[in-house]
Amino acid sequence: MILAHGVGGSTDLPVPLEYAMVGAAWALTISFAVLALAWRRPRLDPSSPGVAFPQWMTRVVDSSVTRAVLGLVGVGFTAWVALAAFGGDPGPTNGAPGAFYVLLWVGIVPLSLLCGHVWAFLSPVRALHGAVCWALRRDPATGVWTYPARLGYWPAALGLLAFVWTELASPDPGALATVRVWLVGYVAYGVLGGIAFGRRWFERADPFDVYAAFVAALSPLGRRSPDDRRIVARNPLSNLAGLPVDRGIVAVVAVLLGSTAFDSATGTPWWMTEVQTWYAGSAALAVAYKTLGLLTAVLLVALVFVLATRAARGLTPLQRRAMPGELAHSLVPIVVGYVGAHYLSYLVEKGQRTVIALADPLDRGWDLLGLGGLQPSYWLSEHPHLLAVLKVGLVLTGHVLGVVAAHDRCLRLLPRAHELTGQLALMLVMVGYTFLGLFLLFAG
Repeated sequence: MILAHGVGGSTDLPVPLEYAMVGAAWALTISFAVLALAWRRPRLDPSSPGVAFPQWMTRVVDSSVTRAVLGLVGVGFTAWVALAAFGGDPGPTNGAPGAFYVLLWVGIVPLSLLCGHVWAFLSPVRALHGAVCWALRRDPATGVWTYPARLGYWPAALGLLAFVWTELASPDPGALATVRVWLVGYVAYGVLGGIAFGRRWFERADPFDVYAAFVAALSPLGRRSPDDRRIVARNPLSNLAGLPVDRGIVAVVAVLLGSTAFDSATGTPWWMTEVQTWYAGSAALAVAYKTLGLLTAVLLVALVFVLATRAARGLTPLQRRAMPGELAHSLVPIVVGYVGAHYLSYLVEKGQRTVIALADPLDRGWDLLGLGGLQPSYWLSEHPHLLAVLKVGLVLTGHVLGVVAAHDRCLRLLPRAHELTGQLALMLVMVGYTFLGLFLLFAG
């Protein structure tokens, strides 16, 4: 049965109530302990020197050969998925929907955490844009026009919203036609946008590129400085503090967090027994209710966050308006923790099924990846207590890291007389996000 996500939905098990309540209590305790006692001055600096890797590693990573090889990998994998999407048989054995909803959307999180913004090298649209610019003898960094500063991250936020709507609210997210439209549309959108506005387009308007960059900001790998591009290992929260602030940044994190919360909510007994009865038997009503629920979740996350960050006293009107954007980076750890908790077994188990399916993209009995008759392992779901501990731990870790990031930034921005009191509303909201996340994981 095809449910949300287009490939059967998440198979994560519900969190026992005692695990959720203990996690929530620790979240509250640690938050206010950090706020009041342990962190009295700003410590997170994205320009800190870090621990430098050997210079030859930076040269290898930044070499044109490395970029070309990884670009070919990205284009090749996209072509392979397109082969399954356009040439394979529609049905549960086709790997294209899994590649789209599992390997890309969920897999981009651990990949970016471990390797930094490697998506900038693997992105098929970046690679194709570079090839077009090479053929036209154009500089890929520049476009026909300058990217409008007023747009900021807004195109990426709208692109992410379009993706999560497709995944969670569209009539048939698992249909090959849906995957085909996204593949063709995304490639055209990326390449044409890159030609029009240069690399800035990918940094601000490409939904998957921006998503990967936000998660990669929490990676321990970074660059020493904008001028010195040597690769260093640094406190991940210091790297996160360097996430570029621009228009629409709150919208991006609100879409990521709100959509995951909505996805969890649709798995609760309340939604299945109460809300689904309102649109049972009507595909149009189902799309309408799900769309309304998704938009409500995203808007609530954004509205509550904006109000909390603007509640601090002692700020000028200009400073108050800038606070949501300046503090939006602190939601990234919460997003990563919640996405990791919600989609953990989804990635591990359906990821295996997807890779096995992609070994035979046209359903002709091929075994091009040498996987033979392998079957997915469901070991993680067979150990529910371990899975519950991991899920609560991911949510709690994301919350604590988000609180630390917000607290450190507030120490830099707020007047000294309001350093602590000015954060209370934001801290309570972040605790609320965590309580809600744990509740939805429990209620699922």
